[in-house]
Amino acid sequence: MVNYLYQQQCSQLWVGDGSGEVEGVLLRKSRGHYMACPPQLANSPFAFACAALNLQCAMTVNSRVIKTFLQFSPDAVDVPLTNGLRVQILPTIDDLPRARKYQFAAFVASEGLLVVWDDDAPHLIQRAKAIESELMELVWKAGNNNNSDDSEDEKRAQATKAAEIDEESGEVKPETRPIHLQNTVMVSLTMCLVTVSLGAAWRQLAIEVSVDGSYVRLALLALAPVQIFFTLFFCQVIIGCLAQIFGPIRQLTTNSKYYSATTPPRLQSAILPHVTIQCPVYKEGLAGVIIPTVKSIKQAMSTYELQGGSANMFMNDDGLQLISEEDRQARIEFYADNCIGWVARPKHGENGFTRKGKFKKASNMNFALMISCKVEEKLQAIDRHPEWNQNDEALAYEQALKEVLEADGRAWADGNIRVGDYILLIDSDTRVPTDCLLDAVSEMEQSPDVGIMQFSSGVMQVVHTYFENGITFFTNLIYSAIRYSVSNGDVAPFVGHNAILRWSAIQQVSYQDEDGYDKFWSESHVSEDFDMSLRLQCNGYIIRMAAWAGEGFKEGVSLTVYDELARWEKYAYGCNELLFHPIRTWLWRGPFTPLFRRFLFSNIRFTSKITIISYIGTYYAIGAAWILTTVNYFVMGWFNGYLDKYYIDSWKVWFSIIIVFNGLGNVALAVMRYRVGEKGLLHSLFENFMWTLMLAIFLGGLSLHVSQALLAHMFEIDMTWGATAKEAEFSNFFIEVPKVLKKFKVSMFFSLLFIVGMIILAVAPFVPFDWRITDFVAILPMATVTASHFLLPLALNPALMTFSW
Repeated sequence: MVNYLYQQQCSQLWVGDGSGEVEGVLLRKSRGHYMACPPQLANSPFAFACAALNLQCAMTVNSRVIKTFLQFSPDAVDVPLTNGLRVQILPTIDDLPRARKYQFAAFVASEGLLVVWDDDAPHLIQRAKAIESELMELVWKAGNNNNSDDSEDEKRAQATKAAEIDEESGEVKPETRPIHLQNTVMVSLTMCLVTVSLGAAWRQLAIEVSVDGSYVRLALLALAPVQIFFTLFFCQVIIGCLAQIFGPIRQLTTNSKYYSATTPPRLQSAILPHVTIQCPVYKEGLAGVIIPTVKSIKQAMSTYELQGGSANMFMNDDGLQLISEEDRQARIEFYADNCIGWVARPKHGENGFTRKGKFKKASNMNFALMISCKVEEKLQAIDRHPEWNQNDEALAYEQALKEVLEADGRAWADGNIRVGDYILLIDSDTRVPTDCLLDAVSEMEQSPDVGIMQFSSGVMQVVHTYFENGITFFTNLIYSAIRYSVSNGDVAPFVGHNAILRWSAIQQVSYQDEDGYDKFWSESHVSEDFDMSLRLQCNGYIIRMAAWAGEGFKEGVSLTVYDELARWEKYAYGCNELLFHPIRTWLWRGPFTPLFRRFLFSNIRFTSKITIISYIGTYYAIGAAWILTTVNYFVMGWFNGYLDKYYIDSWKVWFSIIIVFNGLGNVALAVMRYRVGEKGLLHSLFENFMWTLMLAIFLGGLSLHVSQALLAHMFEIDMTWGATAKEAEFSNFFIEVPKVLKKFKVSMFFSLLFIVGMIILAVAPFVPFDWRITDFVAILPMATVTASHFLLPLALNPALMTFSW
């Protein structure tokens, strides 16, 4: 490979000095050791500089274009390219170790050379050609003063939005963003619909009281809060769907206080904010999960550094001290090769160390940020003399990190773990757009009231099974609904990843517990993202959703029904954790948690509180479905016609859900996507109805599992969940059958028991006539619930169809 690259280098006439003292190609075979062509280049200052920067492969480019430009601009510190990108200029080859690595190129003024490097050797020639051609275009335009060129430059300047600067303060003027009130109107209509529904039920009570004079049935009025809690989301969906079909949609394409549809004016300052990409990882595969994510991040970091910014990657590795020695060494070498800073904490129970939380992500990030903050404290205490330079800072950092690790005695860490002005929080299976960091920091700089900017995301598929395809559709549906709601003026959600966070704001809402150091993420809640969002909003910050990246940000979805079910259980457990104390403590603590009380009396808009409460209510409605349907089966089967008119049987509820969610919901989503221009109407309608059966089975089979999670927290029963699988694992029919029987034994026993029971009560000759249940309105809802629970682990499990060894 090194000979081939040198041959290409010579064919492009990029070699001016064939002595091998400065020019040629280097290819790393191990850390600090390079293969070179010419061979004598391996012992040159160029090779030593590449080893210090830990480059995979590098090449020099010596051409007349490069020499001409460097002679033409002897005092330049960088070379402007197209699209606002700039390549650094270094004084000498000895300065190469201090180059910005993720620019993947640097001009060397003393030698009149361009040095390019890359992680993949075949890309070197392409990278060098691109830079040389853009440089030639720059030189040509600089010498051509035609009016046509001037007009072209003017057009380009007009096309690129620049931030407006306040003449008095010199700071960037914030963009004027209106507060949209569509959501307020829709929530008001929702409350009207809920009131009308309750009024219709109370009317029946009034009629019955007037007929028989019995006021006992008025005790049913006590159920009103529960009915409102269960009904809010259903009514909100009705109003939302009608608004998507008939209401305005312009708000989806314009910027507002909580929503960004278009990119902001870009910062033009010489120094751009530093961005830290924080990524918590566990035991994910290096090759299958972590490397593709890092590759995507490096492309974004490269673009940002070429635009004049700086960034570093910060891995919070919770699995490094748990995996095998071979895998551990591979990870550490990968982190070192890619200039990734990392922190790893001890395993749970080692020397008394505790990994707190049901879901360990929050305590993992807290531990890593604690080590980073301690290093920062030591660096702030250093007295820097006037001639302090980058080398001095690097040496001071290494010494500070060493002292912190020695004092802690438990943590492992290496690389740059300092935190910049902003944190881009991602998951280990994330993909990011190549050009997103500058737009993100520009918007955050121009909106100092934004604490978190959540990016709308697409889906990164891995195995492409029908289950993953269905969950992909469902995830895209959720993000479409979120974008629509937030653009209407609702408060943006924070989902815990694919978001950029203001580090100063996160520090303002930190807290301390018995561990004695500042913590940022709640370790006592499964939904640490909601807790962070609430604390920031109570502190005067807002959460904003950015849709201008389209589906450039991508997240992984559940690959198996087990993982998706665990996700819903975690959400349900987290909702109950946010709302209620365990029942045992109600006497002295009260039913509602301090977090929920703080939420109710916070400065969040009232309509947004209603939206959030309606969302939480869906988990309780789903969890109660199997209980209420079971009761309804016996009540309607044995007492149909004798029930109070206030009672709405499950058949009416089931029919309403089918009409609203499967009918109106699918049509409204298709119409909205058509009106916005995302998809064609017929294609969208077909896609929506294609996944109706799968989602009906999945959502219908959730009830028992969601109620288990809700009751587990309420009665302090321990529930734990493992990390979501990020890559496909081999499985087949013979592996899946025992897993299904073990995981779903309760739900399948429930389903089989009631299926057999319904058949016996309907047709068995030994059942007395008065005890038989044959009414369609009693059987269908119960049959739907039992069939969904039975089919969930079978029909939605592609591995059961695999007969391979």
